[in-house]
Amino acid sequence: MLCKRIIPCLDVTDGRVVKGVNFVDLQDVGDPVAIAKQYNLAGADELVFLDITATHEQRRTMIDVVERTAAEVFIPLTVGGGITSVAEMKAMLQAGADKISLNSAALKTPELIREGAEKFGSQCIVVAIDAKKENGHWDVYAGGGRIATGRNVIDWVKEVEALGAGELLVTSMDQDGTKDGYDIALLEAITAAVAIPVIASGGCGNAQHIVDVFEQTTVDAALAASIFHYGEVSVAEVKTAMAANGVAVRNL
Repeated sequence: MLCKRIIPCLDVTDGRVVKGVNFVDLQDVGDPVAIAKQYNLAGADELVFLDITATHEQRRTMIDVVERTAAEVFIPLTVGGGITSVAEMKAMLQAGADKISLNSAALKTPELIREGAEKFGSQCIVVAIDAKKENGHWDVYAGGGRIATGRNVIDWVKEVEALGAGELLVTSMDQDGTKDGYDIALLEAITAAVAIPVIASGGCGNAQHIVDVFEQTTVDAALAASIFHYGEVSVAEVKTAMAANGVAVRNL
């Protein structure tokens, strides 16, 4: 049985980690490098950094954050937000990222997924998908959840897989920040549609929610932010709960 991964997510803007509810009302929660070090020591399996207000100037800030983090943290690091070219992927990977997350850029130019996979390997390319339920099905949103694309989520994940993506990071906009639990139905539908690994995101409020998503779906990893950032539960406590429920874990 493959071990399931626990992945804290750090939303970064202007070089600081922030957290909001339903993609709005952002609050500063700390320095990304210091927080990443804490998670590394706490037993997190991977980390995700998302530059949520990426501009040219902030891209330089983000590269600096990645460089400083990679010098002190030795678990896989995925970086995303505003990356629109193979050259920008290369810059982040050279700064110390292990994987690149594409979202709006992949929707605008799907061929970027193939180009990145061919250049750096599929294992480096994570496609992030912000999904919201509309009229009985899930639609894909771009621009940090601000722009409805009209794309059906299931159609998009199949296309992404065919283009060479190595992993999906699926965020339920309906659940994001609510702490009511992951969107099980959404995740079940996506994992049934693709064979590549899926990371669950959006809605985690406690350790049981993480146990639930692993017991009720075939996702490969669970991502959470606020419960870890605010010390409501530790990575170790989550892994202990997983193991107690028969979920295979790493580094318990």
